[in-house]
Amino acid sequence: MEEIFSQSENLNSMVLTPWMLSDLELIGIGGFAPLTGFMGSADWQAVVEDMHLATGEPWPIPITLPVAKQQALQLHEGERVALRGEDGQVYGILTVQEVFQPDLRYEAARVYRTTEDKHPGVARLYARPPYCLAGPIHLLRQRPALFPKFNFTPAQTKEEFANRGWRTVVGFQTRNPVHRAHEYIQKSALETVDGLLLHPLVGETKLDDIPAAIRMESYQVLLKHYYPASRVMLATYPAAMRYAGPREAVLHALVRRNYGCTHFVVGRDHAGVGNYYGPYDAQDIFSNFAPGELGIQPMFYENSFYCERCDGMASEKTCPHASQYRHILSGTKVREMLSQGIRPSSKFTRPEVADVLMAGLAEQGVSELPTK
Repeated sequence: MEEIFSQSENLNSMVLTPWMLSDLELIGIGGFAPLTGFMGSADWQAVVEDMHLATGEPWPIPITLPVAKQQALQLHEGERVALRGEDGQVYGILTVQEVFQPDLRYEAARVYRTTEDKHPGVARLYARPPYCLAGPIHLLRQRPALFPKFNFTPAQTKEEFANRGWRTVVGFQTRNPVHRAHEYIQKSALETVDGLLLHPLVGETKLDDIPAAIRMESYQVLLKHYYPASRVMLATYPAAMRYAGPREAVLHALVRRNYGCTHFVVGRDHAGVGNYYGPYDAQDIFSNFAPGELGIQPMFYENSFYCERCDGMASEKTCPHASQYRHILSGTKVREMLSQGIRPSSKFTRPEVADVLMAGLAEQGVSELPTK
């Protein structure tokens, strides 16, 4: 390994943004398997058009490495390039197989279902350099973990599941604090499997999302007071959020398969943003794949809510009461309340979680969250 680091100092290099570094890391540790490098034009085309790699394996979103035109035209096939972070450290090496220029508007239309740059994922896509560098990578180091206690590679989560005797595990993706509807869904799923992997995304998110440090504290206090410790594991997912709605739901399922989960929760408006996707589009998209093709079983849940007449959590399938008795819960509503300095009630989130959210934002000097 020291020899490889030494050699990397003599290679042409490019600087990766935190988003690109998270993709590099997930490829390197197996989180994005079967990918072994950044996609070339054939895989890009197949994924954008058909949600499969050129080899036929399911994959919903291009994982590409943008590079500026001037540098792209100087590289040649077979050349090795050192991949550096903004801190100057070398995190990996890529062997160039191809340099290509994707059609970003076409990618936006197919993957995000819109070409509007008001969509945060599309805006990021358009802001990237126009060329892409493709080829296999060798991961040399990972970035220092934001939350070391909860930082696990796919191999490590699989080992931990085996040690706990879990044969069936449901994964739950979130970029929000866990509110009562999330808890209701998680515990409903946990009734049918051996364990729950609470796997929050801690990479880049929108400005109005709750900071990862506050969210992580809220997850810990929730699990401590309301979940059986022997049946839940908290681990971080170091990816950036793409806000690609239905396609990102499929990506999240495949990633959790790679981390050892057998089941994956797909709820209402999974990975959505604004009004770009229908409430259950992220569930409907799974019908595009043959049974068993993804290697993980999606679990679909309707919108859950707190019903005053039921005096508890319920859904359309279990509650007969009129809408005026229902408190519809969502991460967006919780963020809106916090942005106005309003403490969420126990109908929205557990008191211990509300304490963490209010105190955490105050401690960071965030009296209000951005509304956009």
